[in-house]
Amino acid sequence: MDEPMEDDVEITFPVKFLGRVEVVRSDGLQILEEAVYSLKTPDKYSSEKVTKNTKVLIFLSLGGIDILEHKTKFLLYQCPLSTVSFCAVLPSSPKVFGFVAKHPASDIYHCYLFQSKAYAHVLVSAIGDVFRASKKEESVRGGRDLIVEALRHKNKILQRENEELRRKLAAQRS
Repeated sequence: MDEPMEDDVEITFPVKFLGRVEVVRSDGLQILEEAVYSLKTPDKYSSEKVTKNTKVLIFLSLGGIDILEHKTKFLLYQCPLSTVSFCAVLPSSPKVFGFVAKHPASDIYHCYLFQSKAYAHVLVSAIGDVFRASKKEESVRGGRDLIVEALRHKNKILQRENEELRRKLAAQRS
């Protein structure tokens, strides 16, 4: 079996992509169960099921989750971490896991389902870790932004005060 590949800020896992299903809610194990059932049920209207059971790479980074075709590395789906609302292993089938993400441009949620003999629990844990790290990075970056803005504001006040003192000094010399 392929091994996960890792570097400083990203990790890639080879898995089998079972499919992507539109779901009505953003979280819960029930959503995963319903999505798996939906994939097993023939549906002539769903084009998402045509690509199921293909080998893919899940690429995790602080930016999000990318799903790439294994051989060509063609990007199939891209989910920013801010859109991911739920991730879990299916209790009834420990090799199957999935995550739910909101479409960035609409109020539609999709459940992405995968199968991995060795990495299901590891991947769910890794997605959770990346999600927490991303939130921590956001809060640090947000905190830095607030500090920078406060310093800019203080700088403007000091520049105005400096100009005022220069004018007063120039007036006294005249």
